[in-house]
Amino acid sequence: MITPPILTVLLPVHNAADTLDEALASLCAQSFGDFVILAVDDGSTDATRTALAVWQQREPRLRVLHLPHRGVAAALQSGLEAADTPLIARMDADDRAHPDRFARQVAFLEAHPEVAVLGTRARLHPEGFRGGGMAVYLAWQNRLLTDEEIRREIFIESPFVHPTVMFRREAVGAAGGYRAGPWLEDYDLWLRLYLQGARFAKLPKVLLDWRDHPRRVTRNDSRASLENMLRLKAHYLARGPLHDRDAVIVWGAGMAGRRLSRHLLRGSVPLTAFVDIDPRKIGRTRRGKPIYAAEALPDLWAQHTRPAVIVAVGARHAKELIRPRLTAWGLVEGEDWWFAA
Repeated sequence: MITPPILTVLLPVHNAADTLDEALASLCAQSFGDFVILAVDDGSTDATRTALAVWQQREPRLRVLHLPHRGVAAALQSGLEAADTPLIARMDADDRAHPDRFARQVAFLEAHPEVAVLGTRARLHPEGFRGGGMAVYLAWQNRLLTDEEIRREIFIESPFVHPTVMFRREAVGAAGGYRAGPWLEDYDLWLRLYLQGARFAKLPKVLLDWRDHPRRVTRNDSRASLENMLRLKAHYLARGPLHDRDAVIVWGAGMAGRRLSRHLLRGSVPLTAFVDIDPRKIGRTRRGKPIYAAEALPDLWAQHTRPAVIVAVGARHAKELIRPRLTAWGLVEGEDWWFAA
């Protein structure tokens, strides 16, 4: 009797003829071979369809699902529904997987049945567009390896490079799968899993070359705009860490704090005050709430039964200054306060 594979590689494709060969070649060169590749053609209009047909002639593990163009979230969900293996690995048609990626991820998930989502470290593809912001993001997410680290900083940005992840199909299905909506489908999924208590992990080895380029979704899709990212964070903060709080204090009365607080208030979060280190802001108001000096935070905290602090400061090195102060005041990151910028 033939044993079915344990892994499906979910590969959405839209007009990727220029990079598809490299991506598929990297999958076929994996040291672990017990998988099928499910390429979901999201209504491509270039030579993608022809390239997939050629690959099907030489790679028996490749299945192709041709769909009308509806966007990547719909393509991913259609692929997820068509898959029947316990494990799903994500891959994009413009990236390159390292040869032992699947072997390492499968081995880890078999040894750690409590982990629902497993990423890897990534590096920028040598042919990618090297934007400074993407390099900063990549360095940050490569630092988050454990469940504790990922959960602690999950409201800063998406903690996984999406095409590095391998996950348990049952866990993601129970969370609702991929949803098309006003924000990015992968970050939305990780936050839903976070609220359900799913465990995360990341392998410390670089196992994907991630191609960044001006056409990338995160650079062109309105779902990845700053405003929609703030809406997404506020939505899940209100339903998770800030649920049933009697007071929320926002550290940061600048642009990030001002914009995030608007969405928090729309989510009925009990915003009571801001704190800031800029003397020009102290004594003024934001959203009708007073702005205090940061040193006033312990007294503000003591006035409430179940308060929380959301740090919304965009300056790159602010975390190095704010984290020790909150810790010294006895507040626990991930329980009492969270970074959200």
